[in-house]
Amino acid sequence: MKQSRNVKIVATLGPSSSDRAMIKTLCEAGADVFRLNMSHGTQADQRERYELIREVEHELSRPIGVLADLQGPKIRCGVFAADSHALSVGDAFRFDSEDTPGDAGRVRLPHPEILGALTEGSTILVNDGKIRMKVTKAHGDAVDAVVEVGGEISDRKGINLPDVVLPVAALSDKDRSDLEFACELGADWIALSFVQRAADIEEAQELIKGRALVMTKVEKPAAVKDFASILDASDGIMVARGDLGVEMELADLPAIQKRLIRDCRNVGKPVVVATQMLESMISSPVPTRAEISDVAGAIYDGADAVMLSAESAAGDFPVEAVTTMANVALKVETDPHYREMIDTSRTAPAASVATAITAAAREVAEAVDVKAICCFTHSGTTAKLAARERPNAPIIALTPMVRTARMLTMYWGLHCRISDEVTRFKLAVVSAARAAKDMGMADEDDRIAVTAGVPFGRPGTTNILRIAPVNEQAIYEGESGY
Repeated sequence: MKQSRNVKIVATLGPSSSDRAMIKTLCEAGADVFRLNMSHGTQADQRERYELIREVEHELSRPIGVLADLQGPKIRCGVFAADSHALSVGDAFRFDSEDTPGDAGRVRLPHPEILGALTEGSTILVNDGKIRMKVTKAHGDAVDAVVEVGGEISDRKGINLPDVVLPVAALSDKDRSDLEFACELGADWIALSFVQRAADIEEAQELIKGRALVMTKVEKPAAVKDFASILDASDGIMVARGDLGVEMELADLPAIQKRLIRDCRNVGKPVVVATQMLESMISSPVPTRAEISDVAGAIYDGADAVMLSAESAAGDFPVEAVTTMANVALKVETDPHYREMIDTSRTAPAASVATAITAAAREVAEAVDVKAICCFTHSGTTAKLAARERPNAPIIALTPMVRTARMLTMYWGLHCRISDEVTRFKLAVVSAARAAKDMGMADEDDRIAVTAGVPFGRPGTTNILRIAPVNEQAIYEGESGY
């Protein structure tokens, strides 16, 4: 299945997309990775979806990535004696620990550690930011606040506290159970919610024990502020614009998104842009013009992937949403200005033999007529370095490791293929030539660039580059290899 698109598409599975036929159709429309949202459905539901993904993967002979997205702790207010209450600007309101139904002047906040962390001047957002309050007095076990933006408050509405680093772990008991379940299931990526500090990621890494990669969702102001250490501890980043848009000024989001994408590109870690990308397609077969521009903007910035949430999980037009994203990506990537923007935003890699080899492969592909860059990899390092370079030629990632191939489906430009184990470089070149032909990326008269680490099987040893003919007889008649 030839795919000329570089940016990857992550599609969330749900009620609209849980049967085998639909999952296959979404793959054929362009989905590269499927997201299992652990906030909805049971573990049994997610297991069934995972098994269907693997059946489709086998049928299509194409690695498919799976991202298990943990719910994270949810902060909600208690219940009210009446159905709801209208709060107006200037009204006084209290959050306390009393286990009684609320009224127009107070409600329980069943998180004593959070009540203790709030101070005078702290902002409290209720119901996705529709209601805004400012703390006027903190009592330890209660806080008094004044309403700055009014609205309807009712049972168990979500609470956001944008200017407080909360004394709450990123992993709830449910998350720990879901994390272990997802790792045993075979998920390739684990998405962490509610991350505020690098220690939250390190805790998850200890529980995962190398069984999956960690995708950190940046959705808290504290994570944006401490992004350098969070990026260092993560395997990938998701710009989760939902809660981030609630807790920060909306006008700041575009600049934050661009900065996070740039920082991820600099270190060669995948970055996914998510939330409301094609929101109107939940109920409409056609997106808005603004949504198309939003998807295109993320691609122009160099994001590795764009993500669909409710559009593919619960919407009426999941296939149309994936198709729309794929079409936008193809249009953007054939725009000469896109290549210019990608090239001018590239930064120098860290000094090492591996990065020098992959940079040289990109430069050769730009200077001569090379149809594809073929990377042999066990751990994925060689292919990740190639993706960081954002070359003009397609990248074929060849690996004998199924897990590695699935993990690499999240990275920009990588066309992943399961290969036989090789022990000699010349055999690797032959295997790469066959893959390039089979995938429709090169013909007998073409040339490819091949990178690998010799001796094979040692992670991080990328040390050889060869420009090779696709014709196998010409390969064997050339210089002897390892």
